[in-house]
Amino acid sequence: MELKEIKELIKLVSESGVSEVDVERGDFKISIRKTEEKTMLVQQTPTYMQAPLQVASTPSSSPVATERLESHASKTDSPAGNFITIKSPMIGTYYKSPSPDKAAFVQIGDEIKPGQVLCIVEAMKLFNEIESEVSGRIVKILIDNSSPVEYDQPLFLVEPI
Repeated sequence: MELKEIKELIKLVSESGVSEVDVERGDFKISIRKTEEKTMLVQQTPTYMQAPLQVASTPSSSPVATERLESHASKTDSPAGNFITIKSPMIGTYYKSPSPDKAAFVQIGDEIKPGQVLCIVEAMKLFNEIESEVSGRIVKILIDNSSPVEYDQPLFLVEPI
């Protein structure tokens, strides 16, 4: 099953009155259940991955496994000037800090540089650090903490320096 088909299933569950969908194709099984206004992937057991992500592991002081993923950045014109939009590279849950009792990775007005961790996107119990690919200043944070995030959804507006 391809990522596009999984996204369509999640969208179907979130927009319809259906609360659960189970799909099984050969050795691949996926269950999607709706809980408290959120649609979440509960179980996925593929025997292989069709398009593996390119990741580089990073040491972590947290016991939670983390992966580094580069963020998607694109230029966008706005009435106030040229900003760079940093987008989510995956579906998951957005977190602004490494844990609830820690400070946010970035705040509005902070200067960022390439390689700097901006946030975490949790996907299937893996906490993925989203890093900046650009230098600039955070102008706006476009998502609330602990909110679901879609692939390619804008997360930050950055003013290039």
